[in-house]
Amino acid sequence: MNTQRHADLLNDKQACAADLPAAQAVRNPAFATTLAHGLELLQCFRMLSPALTNKDLVELTGLSKATISRLTFTLAQQGLLIHDPRTRQYRLGAGVLALAYPLLSSLSLRQLARPFMQALARESKGTVSMGLYESGCMVYVETIRSHDLRAFRPEIGAFLPVAMTAMGRAWYAQAGQEARNAALQATQKSYPEQYPFLKEALQQACRDFGERGYSVSCGDWYPDVHAVAAPMQELVEGDLFVFNCGVKTSLLRGRSVGDLYGARLLDMIQKVRCALAAECSGLAKRGRRAAAARGKAAS
Repeated sequence: MNTQRHADLLNDKQACAADLPAAQAVRNPAFATTLAHGLELLQCFRMLSPALTNKDLVELTGLSKATISRLTFTLAQQGLLIHDPRTRQYRLGAGVLALAYPLLSSLSLRQLARPFMQALARESKGTVSMGLYESGCMVYVETIRSHDLRAFRPEIGAFLPVAMTAMGRAWYAQAGQEARNAALQATQKSYPEQYPFLKEALQQACRDFGERGYSVSCGDWYPDVHAVAAPMQELVEGDLFVFNCGVKTSLLRGRSVGDLYGARLLDMIQKVRCALAAECSGLAKRGRRAAAARGKAAS
């Protein structure tokens, strides 16, 4: 394994550390350990490591070679992994996308927010994304990028660490104390050497959010990208969505990403909230009309 690939695997191993709880850490007799191992394996495939061998997966998960071999064979048979005999590597199969489609299609906020996200992406020449918190990470559920920004290409389904990213910090800033404590513990476990810096960054994110309504990350995740992020002010379908805007440092011309796009991001989120309120109001009116029509027909 070359040095760069080894470094990428180590980075992914750190990023995965706060994902699904390890099966051995769960003591509930109803817990399906084999299923948990399979899900843990699928979560190892990320942007930096889209193709992995069984050896890679052993290193990332800590599971035995025999267990990994059984899991990859079974997942490939089910269409969730694709095996390349020449390289002995596995990639995610189309079956994973099929599993995710019902979730993505049911998130009506994605469709409502998209035109507003596109407008901000064009204005900033950056990337505007929407995500939510899941199992210790932020997960992108929508992302819009301008044509001019090619080096930074996050995609739907990308996992981002809480402590290093603007999106994660904005989520942390509005989270309850119990959730914050869990995020701190996960950060300390995944990034022990960087933990003092990241803990202070999270505390600063809380101060920024209290003063300005948004949080920032200035090159802490991608060195040449600065980002600003803010959450919706209410839950949507039971989830708290967070929006971010990432811009290459060369486009900022020495200015702060928060100063340039913080207020614009908050304005975009307010437009999304208004569109969502109008959509909900329209649905309620249509529901009342339908109910009235059914009442008349019954009489």
